[in-house]
Amino acid sequence: MSEQDSWRAGISELDERDRSLLLGGTLSRRFSGLPLWLSHPANVGGFYGFLVSLALILPYCFTVDSWVMPWLFHSALLIASCIFLGMVSRIINIFTKRMPMSTPRGILYTMPFLGLTLLTIDMTALFNVPNFLIWGILMIPGPLYVHITWAPRWRMLCMLEYGENPFSGHVMPSVIADEETKASGNDSVMKEVIEELSPEEE
Repeated sequence: MSEQDSWRAGISELDERDRSLLLGGTLSRRFSGLPLWLSHPANVGGFYGFLVSLALILPYCFTVDSWVMPWLFHSALLIASCIFLGMVSRIINIFTKRMPMSTPRGILYTMPFLGLTLLTIDMTALFNVPNFLIWGILMIPGPLYVHITWAPRWRMLCMLEYGENPFSGHVMPSVIADEETKASGNDSVMKEVIEELSPEEE
């Protein structure tokens, strides 16, 4: 059984409310469809940084001479920062064990576009916009989503993978049943070996 099949089997044993909290909205459901190692909070954060870096190509291309190196440098910093913040969120959630919460989508989804607009205005010298404001608006949505929503949800999916119930701290019934089946199977094998050895001893 693959790891994805394993935690999905655990989800089927949860009630509807817990299942909805665990899977979340459309974006979280897309990430939960990936293998757990690929959907690590640091990787999700880095993926957001990569998407923003792609969007930065046009402003750099049309406003900066020899734009490739500056774009690569700023993109690398952006992706590395998002990866680092995703890892920090994962570590924090290990200790806090906080449940996932919904994010203000209307605000978060528009912030990258606002950041790109401010960046373009600043690079074309129409207005002088502080750099910390531009890069803060560009970078905040991804790490904030990871910290509030995805890092707690990923921890809970990992608990399901290991057969733990993330809502009660108990072992899932399916895991107990599997262990009992394996134990009974081992007992039957031992009985067969003993029966085979008994005539030889006589």
